[in-house]
Amino acid sequence: MTESIARARGASPPESECVAEDEPAVTTRANDAAVAPAPLSPEDVLAIEHLVTEDDTPVDNLFSERQQRLLTHPLNVSWQGPGEGRPFLVAADVGVFHTPHEPPLVPDVFLSLDVKRPADWWAKEGRSYFMWYYKKPPDVVIEVVSNVEGGETDVKLGRYAHFGVLYYVIFDPQGQVQDSQLRAYQLTSGVYADCSADCLPGVGLGLQLWRGEFEGDEATWLRWHDASGALIQTGEENAERERKRAEQAENRAERLAAQLRALGVTPDNSDHSV
Repeated sequence: MTESIARARGASPPESECVAEDEPAVTTRANDAAVAPAPLSPEDVLAIEHLVTEDDTPVDNLFSERQQRLLTHPLNVSWQGPGEGRPFLVAADVGVFHTPHEPPLVPDVFLSLDVKRPADWWAKEGRSYFMWYYKKPPDVVIEVVSNVEGGETDVKLGRYAHFGVLYYVIFDPQGQVQDSQLRAYQLTSGVYADCSADCLPGVGLGLQLWRGEFEGDEATWLRWHDASGALIQTGEENAERERKRAEQAENRAERLAAQLRALGVTPDNSDHSV
């Protein structure tokens, strides 16, 4: 593993109470400048030339890999975003660079509102999340605890606050580094304070623990839900819902046809769209 990414995998925070109305200066923006960043200047291009944006070293366990997918895939296939015409970027295991001179952090998952990735994702600026390019930090960062050496509750907590990430969430499936499986923080005046993961003001989403089956495995997972509390559906769940809806429609049509036949009316079987 190269040094910059290795250091990113693993400085310290203060504490304080999640108050939705007292949000810091880190805000999302829906204007065109925020959505479509200008091309990098020659100075910016030079600044990122030396940065290592990826390497080939496996870093996660099988549960974490599956969990990351459950946090990214549903947003991409089922969520309309934080508001009409407002794009978002959700990604797993992608480096977040605060400046060209600091090692990045590589969150398990991050969500950034009101941004679009560059059209060319093979270009250097399209390979990672460079905050000076996107003009803002991610809005939500989620870390899934794999061991006691990841620094989620101290090193990363301090650095994400330094980056200006508004919400930082730690999911600790085995209770290795914190008392509860799920803990969330909100940045207020540059300091992280405990808050509820159930509602993230300004994002339009919340997070909850969910016991169920995903891709054939039963476990306690971390999932997104919308402001009403409804889970953001996976593609598989969407397909199953449509299958059940079609099955119910077919059953209604068959019942209606049976009632018509009982009345001596021959139904037109060519159309079961009742």
